[in-house]
Amino acid sequence: MVDIPLLFYFAFWYLGNYYYNIQNKNAAIAAGGEHFAMTLATGQLVVGVAYAVFLWVAPDARKAPKITVSDFITMIPAGVCTAGAHAASVFSLAAGGVAFGQIVKAAEPAFAAVVGTFVYGKKISVAKWLCLLPIIGGVCLAALKQDKDGSIELDFTMGGLIGALIANLFAAFKGAESHKLMSTPGLKERMGSVGNQFAIMMIISLLATVPVFIATEGHKFNEFVHLFQTNSKLSENLILAGLTFYGYNELATMTLTKISPVTNSVANTAKRVVVIVGSAIVFNESISGLKAIGCTICIAGVFLNSVIDDLLPKSKTDKPVDKTH
Repeated sequence: MVDIPLLFYFAFWYLGNYYYNIQNKNAAIAAGGEHFAMTLATGQLVVGVAYAVFLWVAPDARKAPKITVSDFITMIPAGVCTAGAHAASVFSLAAGGVAFGQIVKAAEPAFAAVVGTFVYGKKISVAKWLCLLPIIGGVCLAALKQDKDGSIELDFTMGGLIGALIANLFAAFKGAESHKLMSTPGLKERMGSVGNQFAIMMIISLLATVPVFIATEGHKFNEFVHLFQTNSKLSENLILAGLTFYGYNELATMTLTKISPVTNSVANTAKRVVVIVGSAIVFNESISGLKAIGCTICIAGVFLNSVIDDLLPKSKTDKPVDKTH
């Protein structure tokens, strides 16, 4: 029997992710590129937190969580990592092409493997390590282009590359810290819902982002306010990006709790393809030639990395492997 609600979850998760990338890039273009990246990242979190608080205070919308101060402190590391991943992603997609930024971000499993092994002492199977080769190789190919004369040269912005790499690093730590949260006794019950957990994470992310925003772009805030008031493309896309960022992340969390790990892997892989191809079309970014080949190899590697342990027989001595997507 077809699960209609689950299909709607998938549809709006994909659409939300797609439109977020478009709105985020349009807001960055209106603001002059990466010139106000930290301000845009902070503004999106402000919109998301405002929406979360509205749901708590609105009649019959969503019950507020009943967490303790200790619970909040326990969630700070994951929240800070979420903030870092978000801010770096906004910078990456503002400084460079959306398609290339998403291709690099698809290499997150490589960072998750290294961080999980050397920082958190997790066991990663040999098969998973081998799957990182096509992921890394695909990203390298995607960074190249072949000119008409046959010569090959680099085809990316340094800001876009560095931002995406930093986002991957923070995302790897976020995944590990979020996994640790799941073992906190009674936390799930005190949260009340997946939506509440994401809302608290957004609040912590905002609190972590504001000081960095003040330090890096606070002196330009008046200039940004003027742009926000006079440029409807900036104001509209910033607000919409904040809402879609919150919405698609919450929907993604709800969706992934209803499906198996393998279906989860397929869904994440398909989502990346939709965003990469869709954004390339909207912003007229070329993904032909070496970039297309590299993208295909990278995405295939990501999918294989996600399912390889389910496909191969497990050794009796193997410990459970953390799956961070």
